[in-house]
Amino acid sequence: MNKLFIVALFSLFIVGCKNEPKENSQLKTLFEQYYEERLQFFPLEATSQGDNRFNDKLPIDISESFRKSLLGFYTRYINELDKIEIKNLSEDELIQFNTLRFTVNTEIEGLSFPTHLIPFNQFTGLPLTFAQLGSGEASQPFKTTQDYDNWLKRIDQFVVWADSAVANFDKGIASDFVLPKSLVVKMIPQMHDLAAPKTTENLFFGPIKKLPASFTAEQKALYTQKYTDVIENKIRPTFKKLEGYLSNTYLKASRPSSGVGAYKIGKKYYDYQTYYWTTSLKTPDEIFQIGLSEVSRIQKEMIKVKDQVGFKGDLPAFFESVKTDPKLMPYKNADEVLGAFKAIQTKIEPNLKKMFKNTPKTGFEIRRTEAFREASASAEYMQGSADGSRPGVFYVPIPDATKFNLTSGMESLFLHEAIPGHHYQISLQQENLNIPKFMRFGWYGAYGEGWALYTESLGKELGLYTDPYQYLGSLGDEMHRAIRLVVDVGIHIKGWSREEALNYMLQNEAISKDGAIAEIERYMAIPGQALSYKIGALKIRELRTKYSAALGEKFILSDFHDQVLKNGCLPLSVLEETLDAWANKLSK
Repeated sequence: MNKLFIVALFSLFIVGCKNEPKENSQLKTLFEQYYEERLQFFPLEATSQGDNRFNDKLPIDISESFRKSLLGFYTRYINELDKIEIKNLSEDELIQFNTLRFTVNTEIEGLSFPTHLIPFNQFTGLPLTFAQLGSGEASQPFKTTQDYDNWLKRIDQFVVWADSAVANFDKGIASDFVLPKSLVVKMIPQMHDLAAPKTTENLFFGPIKKLPASFTAEQKALYTQKYTDVIENKIRPTFKKLEGYLSNTYLKASRPSSGVGAYKIGKKYYDYQTYYWTTSLKTPDEIFQIGLSEVSRIQKEMIKVKDQVGFKGDLPAFFESVKTDPKLMPYKNADEVLGAFKAIQTKIEPNLKKMFKNTPKTGFEIRRTEAFREASASAEYMQGSADGSRPGVFYVPIPDATKFNLTSGMESLFLHEAIPGHHYQISLQQENLNIPKFMRFGWYGAYGEGWALYTESLGKELGLYTDPYQYLGSLGDEMHRAIRLVVDVGIHIKGWSREEALNYMLQNEAISKDGAIAEIERYMAIPGQALSYKIGALKIRELRTKYSAALGEKFILSDFHDQVLKNGCLPLSVLEETLDAWANKLSK
């Protein structure tokens, strides 16, 4: 892997310059052009950001021609960046320059791998995203006749995309680049559930059930007819085709192995995924060892909780007991679960003000995950729009409220997915007009997920984790991320089977077997992504500890948090250089 360009990241700042460089208009224009041009490649991102200019576009992003054009786009911007005189840039411009350079280089390298031959899986991909958008409950707007027409155009393009997906799956079969069988088994019922329901019961009929009051009777009748036609003649047949292909062709060709190490390019591919998701030069083996160390440390804390509540057995027995203890499953319905999360939000509000000077303006809501994906979904955050017209949403899957366990880590989950985790970080980033748009709407897993996991460690400071079982839940969440370092590398590089990874997870945390299966299969589907959380969180905690010790009374936690969040998502190396410069100024 060519990472020579990273060297520039470690000489970002010239501290103590007497004269601040003049704004570089060439670089500013380059940033603006990059952002605008990139949105045309990824119009769904524009929609999610509340930018409605491309709401009717859905490019075939898995085609060879698309990938060739995308490579040309990224290559052109690397060449343009090479023309910039770094020595003439301000500190902020250097941060922005190196962030874009990192992004473009990693994207170019990613295009060297045949990921388009696996167009989607059971956890992520356009068919699932398309269903969310088409339900009328996500970022695709349905307020005007233009909005309703835009979605009809996207449906037409989705039909073509699905045909391309089948062709790409076939190419993957021919080149032995296929998904594990256990994942394909989960994809088939997903496609069935989107194909089977009749028109008025179909998820894609959602926008018709919420036709705006401003529509005339004629308009309502017209769009009801149009949407009925496309659901019956395009949507349902397309998902039926995907279901049939996966059942009759792809399942037979899928592989028995669990990790990408089964591919000829497996090690190189996983090295890249590790680098892409962690934005660090740590090797898979180093990460594996960090995971083992963290698992051991957290286990000791769990034993303390076990002893505190008076449980006499060993840790695995304790895990089993909390899974089935009726008093730890107090909820009767989904509304009670959602209410408990709202109570957590209320409880932390007074202390949040002490730890964060800057808070987002974007609204926030807690919702139950939609039924069509609830069975296999994890709790998640869906960002609001940059203009504040759509709130950020914390989605909670509640397949069975009576089995929702307090030790599932409700408090730490809320801190991570909602406040002050993803909602604060993403909303502040989107609202920040002082950074280029490619950074306002950019994402690095190690920073974004690392920040969210770091905020879980703020629980006690925010007034949470006073109940030993909720604290056990937070330790469970932390253990979960530590285990990820072990099992992700284990599956993809060390030859672990799905079952070996499952056993390791079940032996080291209080998780149901179904929950563990969903997690392990997620890691199988998205290699390396699970590494980002812990690697990022450890780096932020390391920096907080370093600056607190170096600055003494000058270190103010709210200022540190504001500095971490100031520039939005950054590669970890850029983040550290940025914060080092801030701390150096304070120390003088």
